[in-house]
Amino acid sequence: MTPQQPPQQPPQQPPDPASPNDLLKQLGISGYADPLSAQPGDTVRFHVSSESATYHASIVRVISGDPDPRGPGIKEEVVQTPVNRDYAGQHHDLPVGSYVTVPDAPALRLSGSFAITAWIAPTTIPDSNLNPLAFHRSPVGTPRPQGILTKWSDASNTGYGLFVDSDGSLALWLGSPGGRVEKVRTGVPMHPWDPAQPGFYATGGIVPQHTQPRWYFVAASYDAQAGQVTLVQEPLAPPPNLNAQLPDATRVSVQRSTSIQSLGQNQASALIAAYWTKSNQVGGFYNGKIDNPRLYDHALSPAGITGIRNGGGAADAFANWDFSQQMSTTQVVDVSQHHLNGSTVNLPIRALTGHNWMRQEQDWKRAPAQYGAMWFHEDSLADARWPVSFEFKVPDNQKSGYYAAKLETANGSHYYASFWVRPQQGKPTAKIAFLVPLFSYLAYGVTGPTEFSNVALSQYSRYEDGGGVFYSSRLRPLSNMQSEATGTPQAPRAHGTPWQYEADTHIVDWLEENNYQVDYFTDEDVQREGTKLLAPYKVVLTGSHPEYYSEPLLDSVHNYLNNGGRLMYMGGNGFYWISVPDPTGTFNEMRRHDGTEAWQTAPGEEYHSLTGEYGGLWRFRGRPPNELVGTGFTAQGFGAITGAANYSRPYTRNPDSNDPRAAFIFQGVGPNEQIGNFPSLQLQGGAAGEELDRYDYALNSPPTTLVLATASGFGNDYIFVVEEVNNTSNVSTTGGVAGQPPNPLVRADMTLGYYPKGGAVFSVSSISYSGSLFYNHYNNNVSRITGNVLRTFMSGGPLPGSPVS
Repeated sequence: MTPQQPPQQPPQQPPDPASPNDLLKQLGISGYADPLSAQPGDTVRFHVSSESATYHASIVRVISGDPDPRGPGIKEEVVQTPVNRDYAGQHHDLPVGSYVTVPDAPALRLSGSFAITAWIAPTTIPDSNLNPLAFHRSPVGTPRPQGILTKWSDASNTGYGLFVDSDGSLALWLGSPGGRVEKVRTGVPMHPWDPAQPGFYATGGIVPQHTQPRWYFVAASYDAQAGQVTLVQEPLAPPPNLNAQLPDATRVSVQRSTSIQSLGQNQASALIAAYWTKSNQVGGFYNGKIDNPRLYDHALSPAGITGIRNGGGAADAFANWDFSQQMSTTQVVDVSQHHLNGSTVNLPIRALTGHNWMRQEQDWKRAPAQYGAMWFHEDSLADARWPVSFEFKVPDNQKSGYYAAKLETANGSHYYASFWVRPQQGKPTAKIAFLVPLFSYLAYGVTGPTEFSNVALSQYSRYEDGGGVFYSSRLRPLSNMQSEATGTPQAPRAHGTPWQYEADTHIVDWLEENNYQVDYFTDEDVQREGTKLLAPYKVVLTGSHPEYYSEPLLDSVHNYLNNGGRLMYMGGNGFYWISVPDPTGTFNEMRRHDGTEAWQTAPGEEYHSLTGEYGGLWRFRGRPPNELVGTGFTAQGFGAITGAANYSRPYTRNPDSNDPRAAFIFQGVGPNEQIGNFPSLQLQGGAAGEELDRYDYALNSPPTTLVLATASGFGNDYIFVVEEVNNTSNVSTTGGVAGQPPNPLVRADMTLGYYPKGGAVFSVSSISYSGSLFYNHYNNNVSRITGNVLRTFMSGGPLPGSPVS
């Protein structure tokens, strides 16, 4: 007798990822400042969401934000101001979800026959093709209706709308004057946007690099007199075979009878990629691309629908929204005679390839008609739009520096809403300027607990549907742009090692402890004011990881150096990605491709929507970091997380360090003394680690540069930059593989470079360097070398033996 087998159980699926709002609630209290950079006399507004009935706020100057007890710990000074008091707490949601809104107009209040057409590439088709072998759920979210083009009110059950219904099929909703509803659907789910290899991609709906969702032509026609609805759901072959009729089970055309003889009218705005819910809130967000939605004030015949699908039929469209127009703005243009123009909400991605992209042009400016798609996401955000909770007017004598509104609740939750105080415009107060890498803070900016950064709106995140985040807004809580982002003094590394903001306060505290007077500016300040802002300063310091730079910002630093300025590049992997701020100062855009990265844009989408300039790495625009600061990104490794050996290393002095021109740098340092041969607050092995830069003449490192010291011998977890890996490479792609020689390009080079008129750059080429400043209470050779350079640079005198006049 064959023993009875237990019934086969379906594979267990991980829970759907928490939403940004669910994650934010876990913090207990959060907030953001607007503006982020303020000068004396300016008013900073604070927007706070609290899960507690009351909270206390105090304005503090932040000196050290890293809670690690091995370092200086949390150091802050309370600013005496009437703002410091208790406030009533109130919860606020993040109004996530992108869509287009078209103001209500009598012309849109249709009561009889009509038709809607569009091209769509949906990315969250629920459960229609869940592979039982997969280790993760398809990127589908919760099954629910998604609006395509709607003039629908769930509250009154009136109007009309074209939807992706909860079963993943195309649907038309009709509401009668009495509130009776009919929903006609094809009943055939469209294809999900799903990887072909089960379990190959990470959980949470990650899709392969360089991929696009697939296009459908969709149409719905309502003939009120005949009481008939026609629905067409047609997958499109990729160009150049756009009109090919390939076999596909999701291709369907249906005709259904309806008893609704006329439509109930409402005064709701028309929405693209959403609809109005029962609570009169915008919801039902669509995920995916939409191209050229059209509305007709009459029913369409099958031949008419086919003509539109083949590129005709636009002339008699009642509304014809052409997303290829005004792509650098929030405006949505209706090119019909009715001019029912709309506007975007929450940053749907623009300047993307449309259904008719022929793959011949990669630049949307050269073929804008082929870039008529927007990509909408249920979890995108431009502005949290929280009300102002309190305001702080910066006093006339307020010292420049890192600041925050410290928000605390009785149950122990606390949050720092960070901002910066700069000196009065045109009135420098010091010889030293610190350039706060705000664009990099925004790129990494997480909203919610930092351990959930994969769904937290940073430009390293992916949206719910698996697509990468192009835009990062500053009008939201930025949870890792604050003190104690990595933990508390009791658990200082609960959420990783210091990064960006916290790591940069290692430099801030070093400057404070050594009594240097410093003026602080953000990237945004320099973006707006240019080289003239930097010109008065003898020396400018960067943060530990100034990775994201705009063209005006890069030009300003370069011009400053060419005019005799001096720069201390205090980190690694700087000046790497192209970042474009929008003119209003609300958000930054990036197009991530062909670098060492978290995700990549799809083909044809490498050009920014805001400016039209080519995105990606500066090196592929002919401006490698080596050209500006002598060194550029070469490798990264995070052995503190993986437990690998040699995860950070000391520098060994090179012959160039004995050059008389470098004598001022090594005063008090022995000729054979290793530099940073002690733990860093970043990584434990030494001053060089995490992300590293190298000198390379082939990448435009100036030949007059002195390569003072080099850190090498990194462990196996160090990864050589992918942009330099090819099939002719004769080196391994890691720092060192057992039984193989280490990659000689995986190293950190400390350099001194020269510019005209006495200008110079000192580069440390390591993110971990700043974490070594504090060791032995700042009595160490990393601190000594940094002080030697800073004092000489800020003196304004000629550098010894400079080869550049």
